[in-house]
Amino acid sequence: MPTRERLSHLSYRPAPGEIPTNPGVYRFRDAEGRVLYVGKAKNLRARLSNYFAPLHSLHERTRRMVTTAASVEWTVVASDVDSLQLEYMWIKEFDPPFNVKYRDDKSYPFMAITLGDEAPRVIVTRNPKIRGAKYFGPYPKVWAVHDTIDLMIKVFPIRTCSDSSYKKAMQSGRPCFPGQIGRCGGPCSMKVTIEEHRAVVDDFVAFMAGGDQRFAKALTARMQEASAAMDYEAAARYRDKLQAIDAVLGRSALVLASDTDADLFGIAEDELAATVQHFVVRGGRVRGVRATTIEKEIDISGADLVDQVLQRTYGDAAASDIPRQVLVPELPDDAEQLEAWLRERRGRPVSLQVAQRGRKADLLKTATLNAQQALMLHKTRRTSDYVARSQALTDLQEALGLTEAPLRIECYDVSHLAGTNVVASMVVFEDGLPRKDQYRSFGVAETTDDTDSLYQVLTRRLAYLDRPDEEDEPETIHGAIVADPESDAVTADGDVVTTRKRPRFAYRPQLLVVDGGQPQVAAAARALADAGHEEIALCGIAKRLEEVWLPGEEYPVILPRTSEALYLLQRLRDEAHRFAITHQRKKRKRDISSVLAEVPGLGDARIKALLRHFGSVTALKNAAPEEITALPGIGPKLAESIHERLSR
Repeated sequence: MPTRERLSHLSYRPAPGEIPTNPGVYRFRDAEGRVLYVGKAKNLRARLSNYFAPLHSLHERTRRMVTTAASVEWTVVASDVDSLQLEYMWIKEFDPPFNVKYRDDKSYPFMAITLGDEAPRVIVTRNPKIRGAKYFGPYPKVWAVHDTIDLMIKVFPIRTCSDSSYKKAMQSGRPCFPGQIGRCGGPCSMKVTIEEHRAVVDDFVAFMAGGDQRFAKALTARMQEASAAMDYEAAARYRDKLQAIDAVLGRSALVLASDTDADLFGIAEDELAATVQHFVVRGGRVRGVRATTIEKEIDISGADLVDQVLQRTYGDAAASDIPRQVLVPELPDDAEQLEAWLRERRGRPVSLQVAQRGRKADLLKTATLNAQQALMLHKTRRTSDYVARSQALTDLQEALGLTEAPLRIECYDVSHLAGTNVVASMVVFEDGLPRKDQYRSFGVAETTDDTDSLYQVLTRRLAYLDRPDEEDEPETIHGAIVADPESDAVTADGDVVTTRKRPRFAYRPQLLVVDGGQPQVAAAARALADAGHEEIALCGIAKRLEEVWLPGEEYPVILPRTSEALYLLQRLRDEAHRFAITHQRKKRKRDISSVLAEVPGLGDARIKALLRHFGSVTALKNAAPEEITALPGIGPKLAESIHERLSR
């Protein structure tokens, strides 16, 4: 479809003069009024104009968002800090499908102190929503939390018994069982009042929050005083408490200066997802690590991702949970406003920085490495789960009405740049796993649109299914005896004749998947019919709302968002898209490089420098000769030759 026709779909585009240049927050809505995306901007006019650029120049996911939307609206605010707050509130309220999605890793246990109770207790939990609770961790293993609690209650004897045991003990006047054996120091032990117990709890929380030096010094002083007074039993108790404190601190190595309170965010990302490792450093020690996985529904830069992560982390955080220093991989554009926002929430100064050198930089690298490993785990966890893969294939069979589970699935996607350099990809999944050795890419020389490209590619691919076995030529390896299970004869001259099995490209898939909706499915169905292979099942997955379309059906199949079948189709679609984009970019780069190589006096080094300087082929083609001469080593004559060659 020509660009001009495609732009006509964005009939809701406001006139440039209508959009203010003030800071504010904007919302894209669909035809039903649902909020699709919320964003903020220092200059609304400048930001929104980026969404209404020619569609072919937009990232695929951004293009999907603006073509799905039916209207855009904005709210002007007094300052950039106000826009931060309003954006955060609206994202929470509307949960827009194209904003990033967060999935906290809830597999790790936490230590929680139930401050909302009359007599707070310390527990091990995976529930992050206990009302009024103060959390520490997460910890890598449950036993690590229990060991820490066992050591801590020797120093700060607070309640550990269950609510039912506490209630029964308070009613009967008899201590709970943990209290009888010295493992519960709550009021039910009859040794302290509720007020005294609350004071011990406050000390427990202060210690875990990073105040360990104060308690260590105080216990040391008391031990020395008791020893000087020859109260050796008391001195021994203080000594045991100091040893318990040392044991707790030994579990969390000192990585930074003892007065350092900071949060470090390591981030790893690809086109579809990102993972965040949040290291909580208090008193120079890593007190906890929080892991988050982010699903990106729209193109978002690394700096913007940092912005979103900080908003989500501190949007509802208590002032005491915001540290003096926040360290990130890169600063967002509105770093000053974020600092002001954090300072307002904390009530004290907060610095937002990129760690450049020293221990902080090393710790940030560690956080980033953990994030990279978490991203890899996220991408492979469901793939490596045999039960999940089997469930996905079974669900897909039932949802599409297939006679058998689709053990071999092929997915196709078409990629181009404004109608040029058209390529297509074929990715193969067998038993729910990718078979990258069987991926194929296709060049499409002449085409009218994406559906025509898809028809051509499938016609070419389906032709291989009808090739007889005897078309495979035997391979003769002279002068050797080959131990190959595919070998079937040795000639009189000592040559081994190996007849190879049918190549995998000739295997018949049980299911073809195309990236797109009804038009793409119709084109694929026509290719199957013309090739005489209508027995092969077919479906398309549309990016708009992840609907699954079947040939000739008026309405799509809607799979549950948590369905393993939908996850498998998404992986197929995204892998086909990634493979097509990669091939298309390589082809485009080869094309422009070969064109520039025809210019006399322009070698490989200068071609690379040109592309790096202008950032894109389009920018280089639109550059005037005077702009090209700005590059060192390129004079006016050579610049004119480059401009003339690219203008043909």
